[in-house]
Amino acid sequence: MVIKGIVEEIIFRNDANNYTVLVLNANGENVTAVGKFPTIIEGECLELTGNFVAHSKYGEQFSVTNVKLAPPTNREGIIKYLSSGLIKGVGLITATNIVNKFGDSTLDILEYNPDRLSEVRGISVRKAEEIASAYSEVKRMQNVIMLLQQYNISTNLAIKIFNIYGNNTESVVRTNPYKLVEDIDGVGFFTADRIAANLGVEPTSEFRFRAAVLHVLNETSEKSGSTYITRANLESEATELLRVPVENNASKFESVLQGLAYDNLIKLITKDGDDIVALTKYYNLEKYVAATCKLLALNEVEHFDVEREIDAFELVNKIKFHPTQRETIKMAINSGICVITGGPGTGKTTIIKCILYIFYNMYKKVKLLAPTGRAAKRMSESTGVEASTIHRALELDYGSANMFKYNQLNKLPYDVIIVDEVSMVDIQLMYFLLRAVKRGCQVILVGDKDQLPSVGAGNVLADILASDVIPHLYLTQIYRQSEDSLIITNAHAINEGKMPHFDNASTDFFFKNCTDADDALSTIIEMCVDRVPSYLNVDTSHVQVLAPMRAGICGIDNLNKCLQARINPPKASKFELYTDKFTYRVNDRVMQITNNYERVWTKLDGEQGTGVFNGDIGTIIGIDTLTSEISVQFEDDRIARYVKADLVELTPSYAITIHKSQGSEFDCVIIPVLGGPPMLLTRNLLYTAVTRAKRMVVLVGTKQNIAMMVKNNHTQKRFTLLQDFLKLDEAAFNE
Repeated sequence: MVIKGIVEEIIFRNDANNYTVLVLNANGENVTAVGKFPTIIEGECLELTGNFVAHSKYGEQFSVTNVKLAPPTNREGIIKYLSSGLIKGVGLITATNIVNKFGDSTLDILEYNPDRLSEVRGISVRKAEEIASAYSEVKRMQNVIMLLQQYNISTNLAIKIFNIYGNNTESVVRTNPYKLVEDIDGVGFFTADRIAANLGVEPTSEFRFRAAVLHVLNETSEKSGSTYITRANLESEATELLRVPVENNASKFESVLQGLAYDNLIKLITKDGDDIVALTKYYNLEKYVAATCKLLALNEVEHFDVEREIDAFELVNKIKFHPTQRETIKMAINSGICVITGGPGTGKTTIIKCILYIFYNMYKKVKLLAPTGRAAKRMSESTGVEASTIHRALELDYGSANMFKYNQLNKLPYDVIIVDEVSMVDIQLMYFLLRAVKRGCQVILVGDKDQLPSVGAGNVLADILASDVIPHLYLTQIYRQSEDSLIITNAHAINEGKMPHFDNASTDFFFKNCTDADDALSTIIEMCVDRVPSYLNVDTSHVQVLAPMRAGICGIDNLNKCLQARINPPKASKFELYTDKFTYRVNDRVMQITNNYERVWTKLDGEQGTGVFNGDIGTIIGIDTLTSEISVQFEDDRIARYVKADLVELTPSYAITIHKSQGSEFDCVIIPVLGGPPMLLTRNLLYTAVTRAKRMVVLVGTKQNIAMMVKNNHTQKRFTLLQDFLKLDEAAFNE
């Protein structure tokens, strides 16, 4: 729907993200319009595309998806336009004087003959130049945004593009729209391709081939977690994307690859006889991580009477370590870097406590880290020592060239760093951490090798273990397990390809047979809302549904709507914010699903910072219905605000995917085990879900589906170079 009118009043504007609430006079009727706008002023003529929506408090509003601007056409409109504050140095008196002098030709004078402004009383030649320059800058931005909107680019993305290229935006877009793929986060091949088609760019353009190659490489890392692809697969996927036979353009494809390599955007490598292609970014990250790990392994470590200290710890804590556990502790104390890996109940936490005890007796400064807020909180609770996220410890400094305060030039002030849940750490985060480790610092990596790999690119833990270069030990014996508990026993059974035991006689592991999806949905809701909270004496927020898929009756999309309806139903006094996918309410549970290093947060004690990260879970504590802003308080008490257009970063979290649950622990997890694609329903997915439970697991579905998941040991192979770099002397690849 399209409406046209004049801006009567700007009620609210957030210059940080361009979210605006304004009143538009459309044919004599005032309409409240909300959305992301370019720089606009009162008196300006707009053409808005969007839809009317009903707001629970403010009534009908026009939700804007696209904005077109036009200059005012009458005397009053021009005065209001010029005096709005948009043009520096022009107030009401100056604007009135300019319009009195030039009348309806004012805007033409400003654009084409700005030197004539000095004819106006009170405007010097210098001031005329300043006014003309400010007006020209505003017009350029507005014109560029309107140009980009012709290609179905949102106002928000158009502003982002303009902020990168400035006055060169139109030139870049018209000359090579595919450049946007390289320079702008959020612009993919298909967006650039749509612009190029409108501009008449040839389908066989070398620019287009270049963008397609980069798109395939980026998709490979973002979706599959691989850091390289074979040249044959790259050509095949690029062919499908381009819809132009690459074999007919072999020389062009070769030219594009060589050009990208010359520009240092990709690396062309031979590995095990295959030609492979890697983004330079990931190539360099993996190479650095490998080199740093090997340097840390060469650290000369001060030796200590570990046996006596372990004996003392056993005596104080009334425990007895298994020989493998003692060996693990000695390895950690006497290594520059090492890996401790094992499943649930194998004693990793007790070992960390002993390691801390020994290092404190050595007067070492130790820091505990984890990749997510939930994992850090769990580490703190289990060890009694404060832990923080890796991002928090590095202290984000997004505006700087180094991203974090602690970096290769400013090292972390710790003698020992212990990182838990390392399976979740992707190659970029590991790079950021290791470059900030000072010389002589010991690094201890702790994780479960059988958990799902990181969401981001890389295969850090698996590659380090497979290289056999870094000291490591596997813990296999189960120590933490009460007689009537089955969570840990069943987790290990699943991991070994055996059916879990469920006779529903245990106190913590239950199976509910449901062959019908609607029946399963009803059971899950009843478990979440009534039965489990009553049984465990906890709030519903301690019960988490973990589903393998998003779609379907028992997929997380439908589960979230159904659970919200029971746990947090609408009320007249409860503010809401409508989106295409979900209606958010105060007290809803939500999860951040992307890393946003720029998002500002505050705490109630006044502390401020930036950065909200993938997997952070929080609660909506406020909705400003005037500005359509949501306030989310995360579990470490950070409070961040989101305008409506930013809600793509959030998802409701009454139910979340198993992948997103990594590093978290919940009192109870409820897992739908119904049919689905074999690629998704795998053994390690079920294993990961079960190991997220602290007090109870409930499986809802059929034993046949559970058996299928247990037998399905398929794991999507990640193609990475870290293992090769760690074993560099014997690696079979070269540039």
